[in-house]
Amino acid sequence: MAKSFRTLDDIADGFPDLRGKRVLVREDLNVPFADGAVTDDTRLRATVATVSELADKGAIVLVLAHFGRPKGVPSPDLSLAQIIRPYSAVLGRSVRYVDWEGDAANVAMLQPGDIAVLENTRFFSGEEKNDPAVVARFAALGDLYVNDAFSAAHRAHASTEGLARALPAFAGRAMEAELVALEKALGAPEHPVAAVVGGAKVSTKLDVLKHLVGKVDHLIIGGGMANTFLAARGVNVGKSLCEHDLTGTADEILEAADRAGCTVHLPYDVVVAKEFRANPPIRTVNVHEVAADEMILDVGPAAVEALGDVLKNCRTLVWNGPMGAFETAPFDAATVALAKTAAALTVDGSLVSVAGGGDTVSALNHAGVADDFTFVSTAGGAFLEWMEGRDLPGVAALKR
Repeated sequence: MAKSFRTLDDIADGFPDLRGKRVLVREDLNVPFADGAVTDDTRLRATVATVSELADKGAIVLVLAHFGRPKGVPSPDLSLAQIIRPYSAVLGRSVRYVDWEGDAANVAMLQPGDIAVLENTRFFSGEEKNDPAVVARFAALGDLYVNDAFSAAHRAHASTEGLARALPAFAGRAMEAELVALEKALGAPEHPVAAVVGGAKVSTKLDVLKHLVGKVDHLIIGGGMANTFLAARGVNVGKSLCEHDLTGTADEILEAADRAGCTVHLPYDVVVAKEFRANPPIRTVNVHEVAADEMILDVGPAAVEALGDVLKNCRTLVWNGPMGAFETAPFDAATVALAKTAAALTVDGSLVSVAGGGDTVSALNHAGVADDFTFVSTAGGAFLEWMEGRDLPGVAALKR
């Protein structure tokens, strides 16, 4: 099936020989950094396929990325110069650093196959404003542009959207993999489709929930947000985290789901405690038996088993957010159990499973099943906006 966006495979149409061509590659190098070291190199590893392929073809690879939030003010603490050594180690190749002072002259000295990281794009105040002058400054350095940073694709910045309009533009391998997976999950999925949506608050995922009820066959709601839906159905949730002012909105979502033929699954047994800490006294109760001084901190085992049966009858799963307060034992049990069920179904070939969002990635890693899902996106905001049904500017600019 032809893809709706241009990829590295399409470059040969306009550039049959990449040797010596300067390729501006937008990557996400915004890695966690402490005490002079990268503490999680997941994002660095995600760039290897694209950067290596282009360098192997003789291109001069110029990596564009942001680091932190300098808000247009250069700062040594947010310089990408400190990423060069760990990035070289991940790539297994020499990586050069190019400051914005004298950037054109330094780029002109690079040879075919060289890889260089340009300084933090957000050192320019016009980067986040998609300023045409900043776009032109970046574009002057390259012959073509590759966007490989889905995690930044929801922002119309100079280095994510503007450049794609200024130069011949293509999706990198990581971006391509992300878009193909998302298309399978919600664009043209195989039904029945289930979505697991968890997290603390309904207010942060209102648009996601409203969009999903018209897209999926089963909507599984967990985490603190489930309490708001339970309260909307007249359940006394005790001291649980609950947005009581949004129960009316929760009712509207439930009604929209009914109209769309989407079954909403809320927990009917829950794990409660009187205080939120590791391993407090707990009890598992029916949702109608939560005491006034108790809080719901996880979905109960009977509900999790029933949800597992739902997944066994589905062909596609989209997952964002944990089922309970998974960072604190024993309130990780439901998330781990349901994730293991989804992973087993994926390995068996009966389920296409796509997950994303920071908490979700942590939860799946905690359950030890991230590698068994069809695709796990490390993008946060971009993944959520995609789940809301929004057009992402950085992706739209790559369309054929």
